[in-house]
Amino acid sequence: MRAYRIFESGRFGAGRFCEMGREELDEGDVVVRVAYASVNYKDALTARGKAKIAMKFPLVAGIDLAGTVEESADARFKPGDEVIVHSFGLGADHDGGYAELGRFPGDWVIPLPEGLSLYDASALGVAGHTAAQAIDLLQLNGLAPGKGKVLVNGATGGVASIAIDLLSKLGFHVVALTGKMAEAAYLRALGAAEVLDRKAMQFGTRPLEAPLWAGALDSVGGEQLAWLARSMQRDGVIAAFGNAGGAEFKGSVLPYILRGVRLLGVNVNNPIERKKFLWHRLATDLRPRHLERIARRIRFEDLEPAFDELLAARVRGRQVVDFSLR
Repeated sequence: MRAYRIFESGRFGAGRFCEMGREELDEGDVVVRVAYASVNYKDALTARGKAKIAMKFPLVAGIDLAGTVEESADARFKPGDEVIVHSFGLGADHDGGYAELGRFPGDWVIPLPEGLSLYDASALGVAGHTAAQAIDLLQLNGLAPGKGKVLVNGATGGVASIAIDLLSKLGFHVVALTGKMAEAAYLRALGAAEVLDRKAMQFGTRPLEAPLWAGALDSVGGEQLAWLARSMQRDGVIAAFGNAGGAEFKGSVLPYILRGVRLLGVNVNNPIERKKFLWHRLATDLRPRHLERIARRIRFEDLEPAFDELLAARVRGRQVVDFSLR
C-alpha cells in the first residue's frame, strides 16, 4: 500500500513516499481503510524535520484520518463502519493517516456522527475539533453573543477559519485579525463582520488598553496574545490554541485582577467521551456552513508541496488528502 513515512534522518527525521505492507502497521484492534487525511502544520513540521514530533522511526505521518473499518477485533466496530481517528499520539508515536490502511486501538476510534460525511470529518479534522473545543470552553465561561465582539487572530488558518464560520453561525459579531488582507473577501464570506489588518494595528504597551473584545480565539501567541489580554472587556475570555508568533508572552496581571479576564488553554488530547461530545456538536449546532470554502481536496502525491506551502504561510483554510484521487 502507499504510505508517507518518517525515517530517521538528520536531527528530527525526514519524510518520504514509500510502499509498506499491512504487517508493518502498528498494533491495534481495528483496521481502517483510510479515505481522507487532512494536512496540518504539525504534519508539515514532522515531514520536513523541523521539530521533534516523530517519537519513533519509521512512522506513518498524519495526525488525523477518516475512513471505513476493514477488520475489527473490537466488538464495538464491524467492517463497513465509518470512523474518525485523531490524537492519542497519532502521527507522533503511532502510525497516522498518510497510508491507505491504518491499525488502531479500539479505544481511539470514534464513530462518524450522523450528519457528517467522511470528507466533512477530515475537512474538519483536528482543526475543527480544536475550534469546537475552544468555542465550547468560551461558552462554558460565559461568552454569549450579546456580550460584545469576538476577535479571531491568525484568521486565515485552518482552526481560525472554521471558528469564524462557527461563531458567526452562533450569532456572534466576529472580527478577523489577519496579516493577509488579500483574503478579506474570503473571511467575510465565512461570516466575519469586520476584517482588521494586523500590519496596520497599534498594539500599545500599557498594562490595560481600551476594552474592545468580549472574547477572543488566538492561534498566534507571543506579543499579540499579551495585547489581547490587555484589550479585553471586563470578564472577557480568551481561548489560546497556537504559538505561530512565539511560545512566550510578557504581560501584566492587571487584566486578570482588575477586569477578571480569563485565559483558557485549548488542548485537544481529551478523553474519548469528550471527543465524541465535541464531534456531536460539529455534526449538529456547530456544523460549519462554509466547509466547501474552507477546505480543498489534494492528491496523496501532492503532499510534499502542500507541506511546503503550509510552512511558507501560503495556505488559507484546510487541505485534505483524498486517497481516491489519482
